[in-house]
Amino acid sequence: MHDRDRIVQLAFGSMAAQTLRAAVRLRIFELLGDERRDAAAIAAAAGTAPQPTARLLRALAALGLLREEPPGTFSATTTGARLSPTHPDSLTSFVRVFTDSAVIRAWEHLDAAVRTGDIAFDAVFGTDFFSHLARDPELSADFNAAMSQASQATAAALPHAYDFGAFTSVTDVGGGDGTLLAAVLTAHPRLTGAVLDTPDGLARTPETLERHGLTERCEPAPGDFFRSVPKGADLFLIKSVLHDWSDEKAATILRHCREVLPADGRVLIVEPVLPDAVAPDSGSGSGSGPGPYLSDLNMLVNLGGRERTRADFEDLCRAAGLSVTSVTELAEAAPFSLIEAVAAR
Repeated sequence: MHDRDRIVQLAFGSMAAQTLRAAVRLRIFELLGDERRDAAAIAAAAGTAPQPTARLLRALAALGLLREEPPGTFSATTTGARLSPTHPDSLTSFVRVFTDSAVIRAWEHLDAAVRTGDIAFDAVFGTDFFSHLARDPELSADFNAAMSQASQATAAALPHAYDFGAFTSVTDVGGGDGTLLAAVLTAHPRLTGAVLDTPDGLARTPETLERHGLTERCEPAPGDFFRSVPKGADLFLIKSVLHDWSDEKAATILRHCREVLPADGRVLIVEPVLPDAVAPDSGSGSGSGPGPYLSDLNMLVNLGGRERTRADFEDLCRAAGLSVTSVTELAEAAPFSLIEAVAAR
């Protein structure tokens, strides 16, 4: 790709994202299912104007989400099929959340956030991100579902990537609907567990536990990890939580885990670990590509958190009375890594 074309592609990135959003909101992929349909039939089913619908469908085909064959007739690609809510690995809620104005508007002030270090979201909306979520039940439900969808690859890989058999009980700190812990407990039937989160975060946890037959082995634990973490586990699992928060707040969460950690216990952090320098081919889309760095900027503008290097995690754990013992890439769920920590001696 020529330099000019690459820059144009990047500048059009927000348009591509809103094309996905429109397709999800209009239920295009849900209406298509496994069928091949012409544009007029899709427009009739969606209740949309025929010619604009055809234009949207062709844009989705150009993005690799639909296939146009023969001309004017469309079917979903394997990638596009994941934009149907009925797909077992659906990403519809993920797309809804990360193309919503609640996420996007603060990005318009990225330059100001870089100048000042202040959280742009708070200035735009007059409150912090999670307080805003609490005031919007529909967005909150989508956010919880999006976090579940984002954990699918990790949930598939994690149970076999760590020696969970060495423990008796796992508490998933900030574990949302329990998707990740359910996968671990299903693969390790001797384990028991608990999911710590806010009442809103736990709204769908009982449903997840019941679906996996885990209601006798795992329980929701309503609470606030900034105040305390419940006792009783010898392994504390923390996925995609610390990057939401400043170093001070992230260390507070870890410190509360340390306070109830038994002598032979472990804290297992599951997050991307940034390399010390950006790989020269990151912009080409190889490996995890620019994703972790864009996530880092999202934390800057919307939450006040950050993505971290190994040295950053070691500093964070040290401040909480923990010591990092290993960092292992979770290859099947890139860009995530497993960071194991024990009580500092």
